[in-house]
Amino acid sequence: MPKSKKNSKKSASKKSKKPVRKAARKSIRKRAKKTAPKRVKMPKIKKLPQKELEVFKKLLLALRGKIAGDLQQIEGDSLSGNQPSSSGELSDVADMATDNYDRELNIGLASNEQQLLNDIDVALRKIEDGTYGFCEIYGTPIPRKRLLAMPYTRLSMKAQEEEEKNPRPS
Repeated sequence: MPKSKKNSKKSASKKSKKPVRKAARKSIRKRAKKTAPKRVKMPKIKKLPQKELEVFKKLLLALRGKIAGDLQQIEGDSLSGNQPSSSGELSDVADMATDNYDRELNIGLASNEQQLLNDIDVALRKIEDGTYGFCEIYGTPIPRKRLLAMPYTRLSMKAQEEEEKNPRPS
């Protein structure tokens, strides 16, 4: 007889749990529907006309040439720096410190210039792909004024501000 009591208890507990689970699932779904953002149908975004793309391409290529020249000059300046003498005078130590500071400054400038070159190359590839002029985060068109000021930009103003407020961990 004890076996039948156990079986009856198990079957009763199984039956009672199922409706509770279903009700819990339904309430979770209702909450999810209420909290989930509504999907908005995105309007079709017009691509930039081919003439404007050519203007931006020429602008990017000219900027790329200028930055590449600046980068070569920075590298040349840092490589042709004066070699410190080994006389050990106090003025030589100050000269060495100045040279080290200049070298570090040039390395930082060269790094920034190289990053700009990389951004320009990405922008040129986007022109070829047909995705130039759109924010990488939101997919919205970047205003032409912003593209004229910074033709290598990847983000809209809103996305750029958010990126600066919350930088990515490196």
